[in-house]
Amino acid sequence: MRKFILLATFLIVTPIFLIFSIIFVALIHFEHIQSQFLTSVAQPQTVAYAALPTTQNSLSDQIIEQNARAEMLTQFFEQYNSPLAPYAQTIVDEADAYNLDFRLLPAIAMQESDGCLKAPPNSDNCWGFGIYGHTVTRFDSYPSAIQAVSKALAEKYASKGLKTPEQIMSIYDPPSSANGGRWADSVSYFMNKLQ
Repeated sequence: MRKFILLATFLIVTPIFLIFSIIFVALIHFEHIQSQFLTSVAQPQTVAYAALPTTQNSLSDQIIEQNARAEMLTQFFEQYNSPLAPYAQTIVDEADAYNLDFRLLPAIAMQESDGCLKAPPNSDNCWGFGIYGHTVTRFDSYPSAIQAVSKALAEKYASKGLKTPEQIMSIYDPPSSANGGRWADSVSYFMNKLQ
């Protein structure tokens, strides 16, 4: 009889023990997963990349700076409703290609044509470039104008040490030099707005 009671107890208790054990293990596993989730949500993960070359950081800084300048120009042109807004990156790229201050071309465009709002019709010439009397230099597109004016500023001005609006004015707009330098003041004003 005693064997019968032990066998019956074993047969009843064992499944109950197994069921409780499975539930207990499942709860422990669930709490572990939940705590990992809450920890990852509550605390941001930081990862150190000590072995990365230092040039990667400078490259990413250059990319961020490049994008920041183009975005700044886009917003600047949009503020003035200028049709040059979509060409902000082109202006930055050409300025870099010719080692010019990226603010110079937009500032001259603002001085000469209110950012292309008052440019001669069908000229894509926002810079007063090659415009005198009835002569108007025309370009096929804004990008070709940006490239040509940037190249001229680099070759005819910057290469001779003429980089600031005051230095450029004597050749770019000689009448303004004689009239107190209003051209340079205006170009400098717009350049300062882009800092």
